This record gives sequence, structure tokens and C-alpha cells, in this order.
Amino acid sequence: MRNAKPITVLVIDDSALVRQVMGSILSECPLVKEVITASNPYIAVKKMQKKLPNVIILDIEMPQMDGITFLTKLMKYKPLPVIICSGATNKDTALMALDKGAVDIIEKPKVGTKTFLEESKTLLCDMVLAAAASRVKKAKTLLKPIRVEEKLTADVIVKRIKKKISLKSGKKIIVVGASTGGTEALRVFLEALPEDVPGILVVQHMPAHFTYMFAQRLDSICRVGVREARDGDVVSGGTVLIAPGNRHMLLNRRGKEYFVEIKDGPLVSRHRPSVDVLFRSAANCAGADAIAIIMTGMGDDGARGMLELKQAGAYCIAQDEATSVVYGMPKEAAKLGAVDIILPLHKIASHVVNMISSQG
Repeated sequence: MRNAKPITVLVIDDSALVRQVMGSILSECPLVKEVITASNPYIAVKKMQKKLPNVIILDIEMPQMDGITFLTKLMKYKPLPVIICSGATNKDTALMALDKGAVDIIEKPKVGTKTFLEESKTLLCDMVLAAAASRVKKAKTLLKPIRVEEKLTADVIVKRIKKKISLKSGKKIIVVGASTGGTEALRVFLEALPEDVPGILVVQHMPAHFTYMFAQRLDSICRVGVREARDGDVVSGGTVLIAPGNRHMLLNRRGKEYFVEIKDGPLVSRHRPSVDVLFRSAANCAGADAIAIIMTGMGDDGARGMLELKQAGAYCIAQDEATSVVYGMPKEAAKLGAVDIILPLHKIASHVVNMISSQG
């Protein structure tokens, strides 16, 4: 991988087992040069005085000083990319950490099946690379995701319908994909929408157990209703359905009525849920009725799906580089020629609303 700088990762966790598992996984990531560990923030600060890490993986519940307090102090005096390592019981606090400057959340590693460990390795390595490339640090050079294992396409979940069929139903639908930095980007976008927008489906790369609370928080501040999607949910106007963490979400259609399917399956484009899966399913059953938006995030999940949407007649929007925490997913979609317009984050909602109004 050319021009990619070696990464030093600091793991702060009071569990010796977690530090050991994290260190073992990270040592297999080709770009991770060194893994430093600390059992609490005080020890971490002493180690940071000797060597500043590129990325910090931070536990929430620790003796002497909790992770939120440390994160708040860190962002005030020395902002660095921080990934929150959280158990399912800490999901609300972990989401609070995103508001305070953390770039992502990962579930605490557990000893499990070979598949679980392999997926943990894939997700953690990509997450560390995304954090190192994020705009919280001065260097803005994007790193491409490493190849820990084969990258599967949406074919493993949903087949592409290539035959041209009439899909126009007169009922618009909006599909959105985001990753690193997406929690804030989605808040800005959804908070600006009126109650009468078409139904919206969202894939945000996020672990299991966290999407439910994330949806609740958005629902409390937005005029549109927001909730975690359930299998068979009908897509209705003024409602946002967020894909459950660790499950794929597909759009399907029964006559003029849209509904969602929630499925298990392998990682697609190195993620579950995958934006490519949602976008392909929307291309298959909504076509020109769809408006697709791809937001900040590392890698290329959603780029191919957005191209299929554009080829099916959908209108495709990408977040611009200046407002993206990591300009990966939008950039890859643009490179494929899958984007109709590139906009700064704060202009996406008004553009969508004006477009729908002009067509209605």
C-alpha cells in the first residue's frame, strides 16, 4: 500500500483480556506498526507523553477516571481520533461519546467462533484506518481499506435485476448510506427535514445493540419519526427506518407499497449492514422513484450500489469532501460516475426537499 503511514494504536481498557485480544487482532493489521496498552487513563497519559498514538481505542467504564471524562479532556487539550470500545450495556453512553468527538464505536471483543473473530479483525482494522484518516487529526491523507479477507459484493444477499421494467409508482423513497462521521451527518440531515418527506431508509455502519438507541436519540430531536427497522416494516412518509446493527436491510415492494426485509448474511463490502445491499435492493424495486444519498465514510461501500441506482433512473447525491469526516465512500461513488450532484452536508436536506416539491 503506497503512501500509507504506519499507525500506532493506544488501547485503554481496565480488562487485561480485552487489551490482549485487541493487541492480538491489531498486530495482524498490516499498517498497524505498534500497539500500546494502558489499564486506565492516568497510565495512558504517561505513555502518551513518551509517544503520541495515531488512534486511541477507549473503554467507557474504568476505575479512577471513566472514558467519557478522559475523552472530554483529550478533545479539549489534544484532539486525537478515538474509537469507543463499548459493551451492549453502555450503548447510550457510547453514543454520547460520539457527540463529544469520538469517531466510531466498536463492541468489546468476545471469544467466539472463528467467523466472529475473523469479522472482528476485518471491522477493527478498517475502523482503525478510518480513524487515522479522519479529520480530527491534521493529516488528511486517505488510506484505502486493507485486504484482511475477500470483499464480498451485494450478490451474496440480493441478486441484481438487469431487465428493464417499469418501476414508476409516483411514490418517492429516499435511501441513505453513511459510515465514519455518519452519526453527526445524519443528525444534521434528518433534523433539517420537514414532517411530510417521503419514507427514508438509512444504513449507518454501527454495531448491534447501538442502532436502537441511536434511532431513539434522533427521534427525540427530529420532526420526522425515526426508529430501528423491523422485518416487514412498511415504508411510510415522514418516517426514517435505520438498519439494525449487524443485520442487512433491503427494500422490497408489493404493488405500490414499499416494505423492508431484515436479513442475516456475510459481510458485504466488508460491512453488515451494507449500503451496497440497501442500494441494490432500491435499484431493483424503486428505480427512478428513489433518491439516494451517500455520506461520509471510509472505503467504498455503497459506491457500486449507487451506480446501479443511477443506471435505474434514481437521483444520486454525494456529500462533499470539505464536510466529510472521511471522504471515502462519496469519493468512490463519484469516481464511478454514480453521482448526479455533490453537496456540502448542510445543503443536502434543502436540495432534496426542493427537488421533491418541484416534482410533486
